[in-house]
Amino acid sequence: MLGLLIGLVITAIAATLILKNYQPQTVLLVAGLVLLGLTVVLFPDSSILYQKAKSVGWKGFDIFAFVKNSLSTQIAGIGLIIMSAAAFADYMDHIGATGTMVRICIKPLKYIKAPYLILAMGYVLGQLLHVAIPSAAGLAMLLLVTFFPMLVSLGISKPAAAAMIGLTAFMDLGPAVGTANLAAKTAGMPAAIYFVHHQIPVAVWVIPVVAVLIYFTARHFDRAAGTGTFSAAPATAEKGRPVDEAPTFYALLPLVPIVLVLVFSPLLVNWIAIDVVTAMILGSVIGLACELAIRRDVKVVFKGFQVFFNSIGAAFASIVSLLVCADVFAQGLQAIGAVGYMIDSVRNAGFGVNVMAVVMTLMVGATGMITGSGVAAFFAFSGLAPTIATKFGVGAITMVLPMQLMAGMGRAISPVAGVIIAVSKAGECSPFEIVRRTMIPALAGMATMLLANYLLNG
Repeated sequence: MLGLLIGLVITAIAATLILKNYQPQTVLLVAGLVLLGLTVVLFPDSSILYQKAKSVGWKGFDIFAFVKNSLSTQIAGIGLIIMSAAAFADYMDHIGATGTMVRICIKPLKYIKAPYLILAMGYVLGQLLHVAIPSAAGLAMLLLVTFFPMLVSLGISKPAAAAMIGLTAFMDLGPAVGTANLAAKTAGMPAAIYFVHHQIPVAVWVIPVVAVLIYFTARHFDRAAGTGTFSAAPATAEKGRPVDEAPTFYALLPLVPIVLVLVFSPLLVNWIAIDVVTAMILGSVIGLACELAIRRDVKVVFKGFQVFFNSIGAAFASIVSLLVCADVFAQGLQAIGAVGYMIDSVRNAGFGVNVMAVVMTLMVGATGMITGSGVAAFFAFSGLAPTIATKFGVGAITMVLPMQLMAGMGRAISPVAGVIIAVSKAGECSPFEIVRRTMIPALAGMATMLLANYLLNG
């Protein structure tokens, strides 16, 4: 009981500091170190070693060796996947491939004369594009400069169009997404299997529900508040080459890693296996080759490829560091006994794994809403899923899948999320107005996701 109380107090303090815009990495790291330190003092018989690591000889130093072991493990595993995916995405953006893909995909929607139907279909298309464009903010910026002007010119208000774009990354789907890769690793399966066999069956339930509610809620809010006008601006990428200057076939380049991962997996060609990192590197080199063939300026093209390496460092600083600090925090909660006591209490009360899955999922969603980061929310709690699943005698996927999907969903109703703030500027309204419009579709999508997970994996 004492361990649970300490865990709740430390968690509450950490959440409060993050909500007040304290650096989340440092907050989670210090919170984890405090939990490990209190475990040594209050529960000296409990192990604070990282996985199968051996003691350095004194428990005081073991606490910091724990951080080192987590750092080395995460960088060599999921961290490398995240860094390679971010590097590939930024390079595709730099050469104009991502913007070209978005421009081509939204072109057919211009021929539909029903504005709110286009709005709903735009969400579906954006959610599918998120599979190839793992950055929620990156996808939103591309849609803001390509799709947003068309929507507003059709009579849809700026807040409605902005809110829809803010929802396009509602679910983090696909093998290129960092949280999906971590979920697959936690569940002990390839990213391609996790995407096809587990994410897609749930997504086919959620996407129609969210799309339909976007249609009705947007129309309701627009009729209540009136609509505006907007002069369409030429489509340009947020950075790098303008999308109109990139060759049309560049639209296929962002899909290369996804195709490789899905084709060379147990799903199709099972005698060849290509992991996500290999696919990202290969996709980037193919992009480099295309740039050499098109530009024919080796010096300029080689210099441009430096974006790939710069992004690796940026991803480590912003995401992988968060993963390590969240891992220390989560392991600290386990070491002090908070997680074990909570699991035993739920089991003794007669509740099953499905109730525990909902509780953990709601915790992730609340964290995502408070912090504005789906990555921070999922990374903070994902390490607990295997322990909980094992104690309940079920597969880790039962816990991991709803937690991973809920992380992105919580971000969609967070007024402090980067993507919500970005679209609110385009919508010429406050982030709270955007959240007011995304709230109903998001909550319905969350409920649908939990129901689908219960029916499929419960």
